Amino acid sequence: MLDVQLSELLGAAPSGAGEALDLVAGFDGALTHGFARIGEDPAAALAALAGALAGTPVGERVSEAVEKVSAGSVGDEHLAALAGARAALFGAVHDALLGHLDAALGRTRAAWEPAGDPDGDTAEVADNLLAGCRVWLRELAIVGWRGVDHDLVSSADQTIEALLAVPELRGLAVLLDGLATELRASCPVATMERVPVRRWADLWTRAMLLSQRGPWSAGGERVSGRLLILGADVHEHATAVRVQVHGILEAAGGAPARLVRTSVAAAKVDTIVGPTLWRLLGGHPVLLAALAEHRAVEITDMPLLSGGDLVWHDDRARAGEEADPFAIARVQLAEVTAPPVTPLDRHPVRIAEPVLVEGYKTDGRAFDLGGHTIRLDLDRLPSAGPLTPELVKASTACLGLVRWDAGQWSLQPLAVQATAKKKPVTAHNGDWAMGPTDPKVVKAEARAGDVVAVLRERAGRLLRK
Repeated sequence: MLDVQLSELLGAAPSGAGEALDLVAGFDGALTHGFARIGEDPAAALAALAGALAGTPVGERVSEAVEKVSAGSVGDEHLAALAGARAALFGAVHDALLGHLDAALGRTRAAWEPAGDPDGDTAEVADNLLAGCRVWLRELAIVGWRGVDHDLVSSADQTIEALLAVPELRGLAVLLDGLATELRASCPVATMERVPVRRWADLWTRAMLLSQRGPWSAGGERVSGRLLILGADVHEHATAVRVQVHGILEAAGGAPARLVRTSVAAAKVDTIVGPTLWRLLGGHPVLLAALAEHRAVEITDMPLLSGGDLVWHDDRARAGEEADPFAIARVQLAEVTAPPVTPLDRHPVRIAEPVLVEGYKTDGRAFDLGGHTIRLDLDRLPSAGPLTPELVKASTACLGLVRWDAGQWSLQPLAVQATAKKKPVTAHNGDWAMGPTDPKVVKAEARAGDVVAVLRERAGRLLRK
């Protein structure tokens, strides 16, 4: 149980993690000011980065890149090396933290295996599309975030549009589009009081690496069997919603059970919020019913990427018998095999491991398990479900995701068992996937009307014109 293991987990951070993050911060500061004219402090930060990686397989290339960039010669290959160096530092911190967590939980994790031919999926994709990405990313690096203006942001539009037309490159296209959208909304960046240095550098780094040919494909297999759902993590944004479901896959043929994830998403407008969000995902009725009714799902020939992500196909799934997530966690969670982490996903903020916590005391902000506390990440509670901070505070058992962010571990609740008005209550993020069950919420939705239907009708009317 997590309460026994927290003393190890919540102790000091792995050795060297702080120093690695300091090196990343130095590079991010240099990227903020741009590589057009390298000042004394940015030059020192880049030199420290090269020094830290000198004894690694990428040490020589990083050292050469730092020399060239510091001398004013900013080439694509040099920026790729610097992006790789930054990713390697974050990857080392990620591996140390995840190893720490796995040891504390007694969790076995599968080893990562490369997908094979690095050029296989994109061999026929025009190189000029990737080159176009690198041109824009190089311009960003040269001027720095403070030098970004509307003209520079707009120069990426044509490249992004072309990338969106190529299925193999759509992930890169969405990433670039997201970065461009944030930059456009912040222009002119020079007038911003505070720049999101770490976030933009993360996006730039990932985009720069994805714009190279490499073993980025996750590979995978087709699986059949029974998916036992543990919980749903609902990501709400102004223009999109994504539901990431965590579960245990009991594959056909008697293979060991393993942790998996699957996601479904939809575009939206900022006026669609709360339980209405689920209506945007109506194309996945089997998955939504399984969430709302707490059922297992029988899957057939569904793609499973080697990083542990099921590529969801609702037509390859059917609802099974009732399956209580808390009962599943108590019986099976300690024995399952966790998936490997794909190379570009080795970043501390991407750690999100399902756990069951019981026997704790809480003040509503943290769980106290015998003198050791773990902070609760309540900002992630979605508006589309019945789980509230009040229920978390009244809970006696919690299914959640252990995360690492801002230099500490935290627990994001996905479901709780609690006592409310002297009655036992169970609440899951996905309970309202087929519509809210709280009478007050149902009435409020009825008064507001079907926002999704109205917007679809208006959109259809505009298209007919």
